[in-house]
Amino acid sequence: MKIKYLLPALIFVFLSINACKSTTAPGPAGATGATGVTGATGATGAAGADGPGGPQGVAGATGATGANGAAGATGATGATGANGATGGTGATGATGTTGATGATGATGPKGATGATGATGATGATGATGANATVSSYIFTNQSVVLVGLTHFVVPAITQDIVDKGIVMVYFRNTGTTTSWNALPYSESGNTLNLQDYGVGYIDLKANFTSSGLDIRVVVIPGTSLTFMVTHNPGINLRDYNQVAKAAGIN
Repeated sequence: MKIKYLLPALIFVFLSINACKSTTAPGPAGATGATGVTGATGATGAAGADGPGGPQGVAGATGATGANGAAGATGATGATGANGATGGTGATGATGTTGATGATGATGPKGATGATGATGATGATGATGANATVSSYIFTNQSVVLVGLTHFVVPAITQDIVDKGIVMVYFRNTGTTTSWNALPYSESGNTLNLQDYGVGYIDLKANFTSSGLDIRVVVIPGTSLTFMVTHNPGINLRDYNQVAKAAGIN
């Protein structure tokens, strides 16, 4: 049986050799055969010795900060401790003795008198006040009558007063310090008026008869009247106190 099979094999080898000898150019590559089945994994070999450590890697970036955690609950307030006892007040120390009074120092020498300053220029003379020409008369405990006129002599009333000035008349009850009432006067149907005035006199007219009156006459020249009004805006000539203040009447 071995010879039976050996012969064909020899023939095949012979033919193959002859085929090789008959051509020098290789034939085209045959198609790649299918991959064979992967064999079973062999047993793991023994672990080799550890190799040297590699260099340290670059540090990684810092991670983002995490969110704050929720606040914990507030603990209960501790009990207030008891107040300590107040210490007693110490005794007041004794008053020390008064020291002796020091001696009075010597009086220093008097300084030299300074030089007298130059005399200042004389100021301009001020304008003459209104009271230099305003005249005031008072007639005490007088009477007025219903019939006719009551006449008073007033020397300060000149023709210049009649032409340019003014005459003011006031009255009050004798012995009182009440305010002066200006003429013309009217109250409860009673009237008292300055009826007329001229050089050296005034005449009063009443619709009643009365006694015990003080009569005050103020004679104001035209220049004084202008001065009073200019320097006392809004002056009320019927108010004797205002007139007296503006005219400088005592």
